[in-house]
Amino acid sequence: MRFYEFEAKGLLKKQLIAVPEQCLARTVEEAKEVATQIGFPVVLKTQVRSGGRMKEGGIRFATCANEVEEAASSILNTKIRGKTPIGILVETKCTIQQEYYLGVTYDAAAKLPVAIFSDLGGIDIEEAAERNPERVAKSHISALLPFSDFQAKQLVSSVGITGGDLNSLTLIFSRLIRTFLDYDLTLAEINPLAKLSDGSFVALDAHIEMEDVAIPRHSQDLTELGVCRTQEATDLTLFEKRAAEMFSGGGWVAGTMVDFGGPMALLTAGGGTSLVIFDSVRKHGGDPANFCDMGGNFGVEKVYQMTKLLLEKPGVEKIAVITCVLQAARADLIARGVIKAILEKGYSPSEKIAVFRVPGGWEEDGFRILRKYNVNFLDRSFTIDDAVREAIRNMK
Repeated sequence: MRFYEFEAKGLLKKQLIAVPEQCLARTVEEAKEVATQIGFPVVLKTQVRSGGRMKEGGIRFATCANEVEEAASSILNTKIRGKTPIGILVETKCTIQQEYYLGVTYDAAAKLPVAIFSDLGGIDIEEAAERNPERVAKSHISALLPFSDFQAKQLVSSVGITGGDLNSLTLIFSRLIRTFLDYDLTLAEINPLAKLSDGSFVALDAHIEMEDVAIPRHSQDLTELGVCRTQEATDLTLFEKRAAEMFSGGGWVAGTMVDFGGPMALLTAGGGTSLVIFDSVRKHGGDPANFCDMGGNFGVEKVYQMTKLLLEKPGVEKIAVITCVLQAARADLIARGVIKAILEKGYSPSEKIAVFRVPGGWEEDGFRILRKYNVNFLDRSFTIDDAVREAIRNMK
């Protein structure tokens, strides 16, 4: 779950990390009132769960009430990457002396959190690392052993920061890292952290994302912070919303469905295997309609409902049904579910299924069903990559 900026800053403030004086406004009039209370000049920031706000007119500055009115009206009527703002964060405009980047995320390859620090804040950390690698420091941290402030101090000092700034930045960075660990986050980022003209430090922007499965564990804290625990309708496409409703109400092991715009629908399973299949489709020039992980409980009804959802997605031409070797999955039940949905929609299974490759239990029974409808299928002697290539060929 991704936090809005005002939610992220609320969590930072709770961890004693300073943020500018601010307040969320839902209307133009509220924005004017907040700006007057805070004092000019102010910054007005659109509140959407998306990047690219500055480039798309979502961040404006104002020095008087009239400018606030014009800026707030524009922001509330501007979608950012298709998302409608839920409000405007109005905050004091700070006089900046220096900007820093502080971040913690998860390194999937190392299977460990990684802390990143740079004195080149305000720009993408990838860009900073490419142009000035010596000014970006990073280090893996343990998710099991207690975190030591000394590790944060090593990172900050490694880019040449000394004296009082070293102590202040170490304290802030340590608090951010502990926030990441304590709240089961997948991302905790301050960019930029600004040093002001008076020598103090404030987080001018923040990005926080929490592991979905951790939400119940932190429900009390989230409620106190006013964090919206569910995605807004503007964050989900209609397809994703229908998939979420299906998973939550079907009595199954929840799956994952993400909307993409291509013509080849994917009905896949196997955790990381689903990611491999999706990447393979992209690698070989395919255009996926979705990412999918069926999530277990591969009964006829679940497969039928998922297939029907995919068939109803605008732009879908064919479906590729691919899994790794899953002994818990019955190939015959998956075949029945897929074909039932296709027939119900009035299509021919042989024309609508780009490939079927499900190596699991009851394979021969599944093959007999597929042969009856002349469906193109592959047995376990063919790799996942083979199946993807075959599906792409059959899309033409």
